[in-house]
Amino acid sequence: MDAHVPNDSHAEIREEVRKLCARFPGEYWRALDQRRGYPTEFVQALTEAGWLAALIPEEYGGSGLPLSAAAAILEEIHAAGCNAAACHAQMYTMGTVLKHGSEEQKRKYLPKIATGELRLQAFGVTEPTSGTDTTALRTFAKKEGDKYIVNGQKIWTSRAEHSDLMLLLARTTPRDQVAKKTEGLSTFLVDMKAALGKGLTIRPIRTMMNHNSCEVFFDNMEVPAENLVGQEGRGFRYILDGMNAERMLISAECIGDAKWFIEKAVEYSKQRVLFGHPIGRNQGVQFPIARAYAAMRAAEALLQQGLKKFEAGLPCGEEANMGKMLCADAAWMAAEACIQTHGGFGFAEEYDVERKYRECRLYQVAPISTNLVLSYIGEHVLGMPRSY
Repeated sequence: MDAHVPNDSHAEIREEVRKLCARFPGEYWRALDQRRGYPTEFVQALTEAGWLAALIPEEYGGSGLPLSAAAAILEEIHAAGCNAAACHAQMYTMGTVLKHGSEEQKRKYLPKIATGELRLQAFGVTEPTSGTDTTALRTFAKKEGDKYIVNGQKIWTSRAEHSDLMLLLARTTPRDQVAKKTEGLSTFLVDMKAALGKGLTIRPIRTMMNHNSCEVFFDNMEVPAENLVGQEGRGFRYILDGMNAERMLISAECIGDAKWFIEKAVEYSKQRVLFGHPIGRNQGVQFPIARAYAAMRAAEALLQQGLKKFEAGLPCGEEANMGKMLCADAAWMAAEACIQTHGGFGFAEEYDVERKYRECRLYQVAPISTNLVLSYIGEHVLGMPRSY
């Protein structure tokens, strides 16, 4: 199976990423999964190779590569059987600082993020009572002199235990005092190491997959006023600006997962012999894998279209959202075909199928659920009445 995009301009990047990932085989990921560990060595290797600084401009110590290159990096990581979830936010979360931060903030933080000296991987947005209704969040930052006092709670803040910085969205003006519910929200850079134990508490959440998810609590946590990103009250717009990029990068991971599952299923179908013949001779085995491959290629084409529009500065919300849904669906279809092809062995840890199966299921829920994508399509693409 040709697992790569024809005439891909990032072929050399893909090859180098594959070489790096070969140093971290299934045994490495299985051991981490069993003890719920963080892939420190893998993240460090990606950092030293410069892959996590791909989107940071050269003037701030990064590579200044386009979004399609970052997508190729993440896709290859997942196609190799690894998992970029431990560090993918290092790529795109910094975009808020890059686009809306002051020059002083860019020069202070971006070079250190590029080298890995600072980890900006925690994204504090979702709350237990608001979920994806971001404008309903309750975490409040009150300005007092040259600092903000933050109180509230966030949930599903992945990698909080392994980050130096958090990009935090909090209310700075009560919701009943703004004309629009999207106003009065502000974005901050939180120094988590300095705040830990001084108003910041982190509590891990055990989940179906090893995703390093946490809930974080703010109890009179102080944030210097100079850590406000952009203008006070405009943080919601700043967060939205980065969502198309995030969704396309996650879509690339889904495509990588789909390719891993399909390749794994094809190889097993050739090697597994029953009743004197490889099971791949049976159409009942062939057809689900072939259908998964077709779905993957279709989703991949939409993702590539979205990346081109993003890099051309064109509106790409339709492609970013639909691509996220279709790529996640394609990965799940491939996962189903792969585990069915393997039969009972698909549930055995040593084949890695069950681990990847659990990991890829996440993407139909996060970072945006399939139902919300469908709502977006109905309202913003098809012009139907706003759904409730």
